Amino acid sequence: MIIKTEEELISLGEQIGQNLLQQAGNSSPLVVELVGDVGAGKTTLTKGIAKGLKIDSAITSPSFTISKRYKNNNIELVHYDFYRLEDPGLMAEDLEDTMSSNHTVAVIEWGDSIESLLPENHPKITIALNDDETRTVKIEKLALNQGEPQA
Repeated sequence: MIIKTEEELISLGEQIGQNLLQQAGNSSPLVVELVGDVGAGKTTLTKGIAKGLKIDSAITSPSFTISKRYKNNNIELVHYDFYRLEDPGLMAEDLEDTMSSNHTVAVIEWGDSIESLLPENHPKITIALNDDETRTVKIEKLALNQGEPQA
């Protein structure tokens, strides 16, 4: 799908967050991997996901802190950015703890280095910045609220 504005990207994230909120409480971990170059819009999409999860906090990039945690009364969003992580083993225990709670959503940027720790069929969202400043978004293994799974 083609996303033309930041508002559209946030709206898509909100829809994803609402979908995840409906799944919260199930036994499987809620993990979403975001793939895209620097500046593609991964954190902007995460702002929308937080909005869909009914989290009112200001969402900022965890590039320098590796992770940031946000809560509402019922659910926690943990936003990871492994771009600068040299040894993924350093975060393995934290990530496993996060994924052990069925009331936590983990959004992971630059997850290649910890791929073996992620659930086998976790959703993956790829964002590509196009020459005309639009974004191409591909969603894998996640059905949106319209009930249509994205390939």
